[in-house]
Amino acid sequence: TVAVKPVVVWKGQRVLQNPSNTELADLIGLRAAPNRAAHDLVVVGAGPGGLAAAVYAASEGLSTIVLDAFATGGQAATSSQIENYLGFPAGITGGELADRAVVQARKFGAVFTIPGEATSLRQADGYHVVGLAEGDDLIAHAVLVATGVRYRRLDIPGTDRLEGSSVYYAATEFEAQLCRQDPVTVVGGGNSAGQAACFLARRSPVVNLVIRHDDLGRDMSHYLADRVEQSPRIKVWRNSEVCELIGDDELSEVLVRDLHTHKEQRIATSALFVLIGSAPHTGWLQGEIPLDAKGFVLTGPAADGQDGMFGTRRHGVFAVGDVRSGSVKRVASAVGEGSVVIRQVHEFLAAEGRR
Repeated sequence: TVAVKPVVVWKGQRVLQNPSNTELADLIGLRAAPNRAAHDLVVVGAGPGGLAAAVYAASEGLSTIVLDAFATGGQAATSSQIENYLGFPAGITGGELADRAVVQARKFGAVFTIPGEATSLRQADGYHVVGLAEGDDLIAHAVLVATGVRYRRLDIPGTDRLEGSSVYYAATEFEAQLCRQDPVTVVGGGNSAGQAACFLARRSPVVNLVIRHDDLGRDMSHYLADRVEQSPRIKVWRNSEVCELIGDDELSEVLVRDLHTHKEQRIATSALFVLIGSAPHTGWLQGEIPLDAKGFVLTGPAADGQDGMFGTRRHGVFAVGDVRSGSVKRVASAVGEGSVVIRQVHEFLAAEGRR
């Protein structure tokens, strides 16, 4: 018999072959057992907005459970340095910010089920029912959608072959150590790409930043664009795109095309960091909650919502953070929305006589 890798041996007693994240989480006790009682609030998504909502909801006495399909922190957790968040003048990593928020929420009694992927939302007997990928259901008086967004991939030759070894969608200390002293390439013109380029330049001798236009400050904060421009290790490729990844088992070069002249040039690189935006994670809401043309959740007047600025058309279902149509895609904004929405949740529960 050939064992299926990886193999996990737990305390010398249980053996799991190629376990899923959910199986591992259950094994070591990370996931809370499903509770059939109705929760005051189910928060779907553990990014900054969802975590802020969990802290304020739990601290104000609401029975709160938080779900996330992957991990706490959302997209913010992949940021190597957040320097424009109030109260952290020296910056803070997204992962550390998320970890602190989890500690706060748990201190007040919030329960976390991670991984716990929401796959459906329906109504039954006056309650909201969130279906989980594991087959369980969570029953709630109110639901907060804070599922954020998912990374966009580059659909170019070589991505499928090299994505597992050399293509990354975050620039953390782990990825930086893997790159060591090798040249790297970052694709994207927003704050995430600028932060990644500056962070990687601490170790890599050359960081190639590829943007599709010529104005670095168009989508990037002014302070960050200045820092990129002033770094002697960062080379900005304007009006350009990466059109092919070259290498057998590992990335060795990228092919960069000038969008004006169509001239192509090979650039030596050991890793590619793709930070080109994202798409909302709202597939599980299709047909249940109104979405805009791009798939973001409509709230407030745009959705004929009954529960204030963050209410959706469905009474008792709210949305905050990046997943919400028209929101400001910033950590501080998501935290603010997650904090404020709890006032509207309280008003809904009181109006329904559920508090």
